[in-house]
Amino acid sequence: MSTGVSIAAMSRYAILGCGSVGHAVAEDLVEQGKDVLIVDKDEGRVEALRDQDLNAQTADIRDPETAEAVDDCDVVLIMSSDIEANKEAVGNIRERNGDQFVVVRASDPVSGDELTELGADVVINPSSVIADAAMRSLESGELEYRATQLSEVLRDANDRVAIFTNESPDPDSIASAAALQAIASHLGVDADICYLGDIGHQESRAFVNLLGIELLNWADIEDRDQYDTMAVVDHAKGGEEFDIEVDIVIDHYESDEEWDATFVDVRPNVSSTSTIMTKYIQEFDMKVDEAVATALLYGIREETLDFKRDTTPADLTAAAYLYPFANHDLLEQVESPSMSPETLDVLAEAIQNREVQGSHLVSNAGFIRDREALAQAAQHLLNLEGITTTAVFGIADDTIFLAARSKDIRMNIGKVLSDAYGGIGEAAGHSTQASAEISLGIFTGIETNDENRDTLLSLTEEAVKRKLFEAMGVESGESSNGS
Repeated sequence: MSTGVSIAAMSRYAILGCGSVGHAVAEDLVEQGKDVLIVDKDEGRVEALRDQDLNAQTADIRDPETAEAVDDCDVVLIMSSDIEANKEAVGNIRERNGDQFVVVRASDPVSGDELTELGADVVINPSSVIADAAMRSLESGELEYRATQLSEVLRDANDRVAIFTNESPDPDSIASAAALQAIASHLGVDADICYLGDIGHQESRAFVNLLGIELLNWADIEDRDQYDTMAVVDHAKGGEEFDIEVDIVIDHYESDEEWDATFVDVRPNVSSTSTIMTKYIQEFDMKVDEAVATALLYGIREETLDFKRDTTPADLTAAAYLYPFANHDLLEQVESPSMSPETLDVLAEAIQNREVQGSHLVSNAGFIRDREALAQAAQHLLNLEGITTTAVFGIADDTIFLAARSKDIRMNIGKVLSDAYGGIGEAAGHSTQASAEISLGIFTGIETNDENRDTLLSLTEEAVKRKLFEAMGVESGESSNGS
């Protein structure tokens, strides 16, 4: 087989068997200035090809002499519809020459495997090629249809559009909202990005500050009547209930919530909502703003763990499109935000108090002030060797807050937390990240004060760990600390 030579560097081609497929290939190659020799056993077809000023000769592609005639060609394309003849042609060529690049037509996967074993470099199955082309056309048409629907809903806004992220905005949610805001602006519609909770994670705060993305806290907006169109993006993984009437929903996770919206685009077959929004920006043929491109690229990278988790071809092509427009210096700053003293304290407590059962780690961070620090600690602990699932919990305002992360493809951590605490508290999330809130009184029935803090912490730790490990399918007891 050929090695170390690029197709672009090859100039002399042979086409063995010139039906409609071979003819089309020959015309394209000649247009590119390639030297093309066509071999076919049908004399009438050869004459017709010569009348078109193509270099064609009559011969049976099965004959060993045909392999000899194409010895000086860099690339041999065997395009006959007779697959048995194609097999003999490949065998003859490989017996004479091991360096030619050979492309062969197959009829099905079985014949494709046989042709590969005979020495073909590339095997083409026309039915698969047609199916792939049909799917690409279908996807392109579907995106065009959806973009038209989205533009109609946005243009129907008489006043402003409110675009909601999830409750505690993360990079994918923020980036998707920024992209939808840019699309609205492209269509001549004013839009604001809103959130319902807190921007607690340092990474999200750095993301917003560095890229200059303006987010409005819904609680601080006095004149809510200015918004007559409501949109939610990347909302499902937040898990919180949403009691505002919604017109637009765009997400990459299925939601437990029933959306009665005019426009809904939910695609679980991609790994980030940023990917979906990038496709819309391409479809609208917009000039992508540097800040939006940077945000979307980071949103994709964050959701796929830098393309190491659940990455799809759509995520990769979206990232490739965004790459030239993004500010990579800003990306580097977003990826390395400073850690607050509170987060450092929570992480230190979580490391010290960790309990490991198999590849599952659960830890108590004690009494906390910043609940977002739990999520960061859970993410950091996931980097420990041999750990696939982490859960870190702490107590604040008479409530137990728990954040969990998982890279175990066999486990849905959102379901685990729901099984463990759904009956006594609130749990939300999906396969890779989740959170839970439980009233402290559920476990202890004791009111918190300065004198009983340590007792409450001890009682809570035992109960929370036991229920969580049980939901994971392991027993809490003697264990290592993961060292």
